[in-house]
Amino acid sequence: MMTLLQLFISYLKIGFFGFGGGYAMLSLIYSEVVVSHKWLTSAEFSDIVAISQMTPGPIAINSATYIGYEVAGFWGSVVATIAVSLPALSIMLLLTIFFLRLRDNRYVKGVVAGMRPVVVGMIASAALLLIFPASKDDGASFIDAWSWVIFSVTLVASARKRNPILLIVISGVAGILIYGFTAV
Repeated sequence: MMTLLQLFISYLKIGFFGFGGGYAMLSLIYSEVVVSHKWLTSAEFSDIVAISQMTPGPIAINSATYIGYEVAGFWGSVVATIAVSLPALSIMLLLTIFFLRLRDNRYVKGVVAGMRPVVVGMIASAALLLIFPASKDDGASFIDAWSWVIFSVTLVASARKRNPILLIVISGVAGILIYGFTAV
């Protein structure tokens, strides 16, 4: 029961303070799940991020469902998913009511403009956390030379507006060819 309460509080916090969407939330999720509660290692977290990116739906909800299940089974996944969704649902209902009236307000415009660079910084932080684990106890980085090759090719192809679904499929095939069917 205590674990479910901890999951609820952690994911409620993530939901309230994870501005900018799923990728921006990753550093906050990492801090709660790996650093604070030690529910997962960095390597396990990286695996969950990869799975959450490839499955349909928002990355924050997908990762909450999976991490909740890993920590406390079925009810853990339910609690974490509801907790991470509740703040966004509540805030969106309130914003929908008031935003149309306040969207031209200079303070509202200032808040939105001030949050944009924070979101970019949080996304960059999440990327760095996945590349460089916080400590030796969290395991080695999953990044190797082949990972950099796949990353570079995908980055260039994305910049050239190639189909993201095709890039994911090609990267998966490359992973099978490079790493085989066994875990890295």
